[in-house]
Amino acid sequence: MIESLYIGATGLHTHKTQIDLISNNLANVATPGFKKDRVSFQDLMYSNSIASNEVENAPNAQTRVGYGTTISSAEKVFDLGELKRTDRALDVAIRGKGFFEVNLPNGEKAYTKAGVFAINEDGSLITASGYEVSSNLQIPTDATEMVVKENGEVLVRVADEVDPINIGSVELADFVNPSALNPLGDNLYEQTEHSGSAYFGTPGENGFGKLAQGFVEVSNVSFVEEMTNLVVAQRAYEINAKLIQAADQILSITNDLRR
Repeated sequence: MIESLYIGATGLHTHKTQIDLISNNLANVATPGFKKDRVSFQDLMYSNSIASNEVENAPNAQTRVGYGTTISSAEKVFDLGELKRTDRALDVAIRGKGFFEVNLPNGEKAYTKAGVFAINEDGSLITASGYEVSSNLQIPTDATEMVVKENGEVLVRVADEVDPINIGSVELADFVNPSALNPLGDNLYEQTEHSGSAYFGTPGENGFGKLAQGFVEVSNVSFVEEMTNLVVAQRAYEINAKLIQAADQILSITNDLRR
């Protein structure tokens, strides 16, 4: 009976974590480039226990008793979200696989799917949170128009030039196992041992997605799906709480029998 208490406790812990992840998904349903979290469960190890209904031919009959549940993985789902038209020149979405690489203040690299950019005083592209995009692009201060092609080429039009000037290209990064990336917040991810090292390519080639200027990739969270998952997780949490209550009541009855 003591095992029942611990088994119920494992269920409470895992489903609490699931509810927290679903809540975070719902909170970011309107966050551009946000990728939802998905949790997977697995049962814990089993042990042999003497069966209560021993029979004559099997006096030492045993049964396999599990020790509850745990979370096997909690990972990001990088399915493509809907592309929303903004007609803003500095909004660039990725139609498919790939990440924009950005420079962190500590010198490390991070990766993002949120292509909502701005231009800093140095003429470099920066994210909405102020992180500089890893590229050799330098937008002239007198640029009046910027065009980002599907293949990543960046053209700008300046006052003294008739034709647009090619100032470079935007490369995309990807990983063998992007689901294992570590989320940092601000729509940023860092590589891990399980994700593998970043490899780079031209948008539209070798499996990388094409760029779409004037679009923003919205969150891939489905409100209806997440609300359904939340109800299921809450009911599972309640069931495990009732399991603990039932075990407690049986223990209480057992104690009363000995008085």
